[in-house]
Amino acid sequence: MSYENRDLYGMYKRYDKKGPGPRLMGAGTLIGEDVYNHKHEDLGDIEEIMLEMDSGKVAYAVLSFGGLLGVGEKLFAVPWSALKLDTENKRFILNVDKERLETAPGFAKDNWPDMTDLSWQNTIHSFYGTKSYTEPATQPEDTPDTPYEDTPYTITQTANPNSGRVT
Repeated sequence: MSYENRDLYGMYKRYDKKGPGPRLMGAGTLIGEDVYNHKHEDLGDIEEIMLEMDSGKVAYAVLSFGGLLGVGEKLFAVPWSALKLDTENKRFILNVDKERLETAPGFAKDNWPDMTDLSWQNTIHSFYGTKSYTEPATQPEDTPDTPYEDTPYTITQTANPNSGRVT
């Protein structure tokens, strides 16, 4: 189910590529969003979005991966900056092979790590090749005049007409 289907307040009804997404989106509509990689492999779903309360920054998305019907499922804190919104397919893209994700630092539903621990943060950001949300960020160049397709927050995948699948 995509964020448009979870839109309880109608914020995406007048969606005309000018808003509110991808620049401004409701966090609740992103919970449950699918995550795929660049090979179009299903990596799981967004289970939670973790906010750093002092700064208001989004720190991590919690990704569920593996298992069967919730049994054996593992959770992963994925740095928010590692996710790109694929607006065409209504899902997130995480540029990690499925086999590599299986080796990512993860945790069980009943044993969450201290996500504010700097050692843990460094491990996560090192794995995904991202900078910590606590480091000063450089904003991507994006203005209201930037064409929607060129925003730094989105990625568009095109369909391969011969395969019937998105490529």
